[in-house]
Amino acid sequence: QVQLVESGGDLVQPGGSLKLSCVVSGFMFSRNIMGWYRQAPGKERELVADITSGGGTSYADSVKGRFTISGGTAMNAVYLQMNSLKPEDTAVYYCYARRPWVGNPEYWGRGTQVTVSS
Repeated sequence: QVQLVESGGDLVQPGGSLKLSCVVSGFMFSRNIMGWYRQAPGKERELVADITSGGGTSYADSVKGRFTISGGTAMNAVYLQMNSLKPEDTAVYYCYARRPWVGNPEYWGRGTQVTVSS
């Protein structure tokens, strides 16, 4: 059984940085795509960033230049370095994984809270 466990969420001031981690346990397809979604209060869950097994990355426009995703299935972990944080980045951040040909996430973590506030 595949489990994804996130950590690293915290309260941080605007302009600060955080690094989220997601560790995978259990057997997972080696070519899975992994990434991060987030969900702010009263809003739909949105894709933040993802990384392929080959290291290709993509980002939501709202985080480009500020967030960096790393890791992937080869490491059984995925990370999200978040810099220049803004109050609008406040959300629960969820790690996910899916096979490349499956459109929606197949595995989810339980989430980690990120709060950006002074």
